[in-house]
Amino acid sequence: MDMTAPLPAIQIDGFTAFTVAIIVYFAGVHLTTKIGFLRTYSIPEPVSGGIFAALIAWGIVAATGRAVEFEMTARDILLVYFFTTVGMSARVSDLVTGGPILALLLVLTAGFMVVQAGIGFLGAVLFGLPSQAGVMLGTAALIGGHGTAIAWGPVVESTYAVTGAAELGIATATLGLIVASLLGGPIARYLIFKHKPELPDTPTESYAGAALEEHSRAGGRVSNGDFMRSILWLNISVAIGVSAHAGLQDAGIKLPLFVPCLIVGIVISNVVPRIFRRIEWPSGTPAMGLIQEFSLSVFLSMSLMSMQLWVLADHAGVLAVTVAMQAGAATLFIIFVVFRAMGRNYFAAVICSGFTGVTLGATPTAIANMTAVTHRYGAAPLAFIVLPLVSAFFVDLINALLIQFALGL
Repeated sequence: MDMTAPLPAIQIDGFTAFTVAIIVYFAGVHLTTKIGFLRTYSIPEPVSGGIFAALIAWGIVAATGRAVEFEMTARDILLVYFFTTVGMSARVSDLVTGGPILALLLVLTAGFMVVQAGIGFLGAVLFGLPSQAGVMLGTAALIGGHGTAIAWGPVVESTYAVTGAAELGIATATLGLIVASLLGGPIARYLIFKHKPELPDTPTESYAGAALEEHSRAGGRVSNGDFMRSILWLNISVAIGVSAHAGLQDAGIKLPLFVPCLIVGIVISNVVPRIFRRIEWPSGTPAMGLIQEFSLSVFLSMSLMSMQLWVLADHAGVLAVTVAMQAGAATLFIIFVVFRAMGRNYFAAVICSGFTGVTLGATPTAIANMTAVTHRYGAAPLAFIVLPLVSAFFVDLINALLIQFALGL
């Protein structure tokens, strides 16, 4: 018997992981209530609770020598649900208005990706790693997130003989997610207090949640019929999105599943009510707002609590220095370039909180950052449409080209 073999991991099944995520969310609510810093700087409740749970998991690993692994099927479903609700809450007029903003934000994102790739290369050189390792310290892990890091890690390791490339990428993505979750709120708060833009009249957790909050103040409630109607049309939109995703895959176009579901949600929500005027459409209802808030909160709780913080220890030096450089560059770029380019107003501040998530974490982190900011200061509906389209639809394509180019160097 091999006495050096690692102990088997502690496996948490899907239902238990889903239930734990709900508990983690309430832990985050409790922490936010008790800790002023979390409230002041708009740290999302799932983030504070999720990081706390991840630290507990790290303690279990240290005490038992066994890794903790969560089954994440529910998380992936919630992500699709959330972005479909975003699409179904979008109006064509908002998209037309946001077209030039979307194009400008895409240019800014692409420009920063080049900067991020250069910093990753610099980090690899500073610590004596092969230059190709810089890809896993740059856009592959940060803007790309865990999924891109996992996809490219084996390629970098096998093709360019970079030992541990996959683990390095996952560790970078994990630390980036934490930093992105903690930076978005403070950056937005700094911009709001420094430039004092005009704020919306009514703070609300998100633009879809506005109807929920207004309905609650009026003494109403979410009816069973409204909730069931919302679920039905969400499922129809998701089913069409899944079919579209399969067609795109067959055509060689690889996109995250939530992207076609988001687009289908936009199309169906702006077409069906115009054709069938007698249908009670759920867009903007309290029920839809409730589903959106639930899916995002539990998704993010699951994402943060499942972070394997113990993998960071193996790359502590290069991770600490490189991610610090990446965070510093992102902060400067966001404050002095993105905020000014987006109009130096409240919308721009909300976009900046989300842009922090995009550049250092992932799209859901960006949405969570913006949700926390809008919960405190007021709604910014267009931000929730423009940013996901840029970060999910276009950035993946640009990132694939940039990674291939960087590896070729």
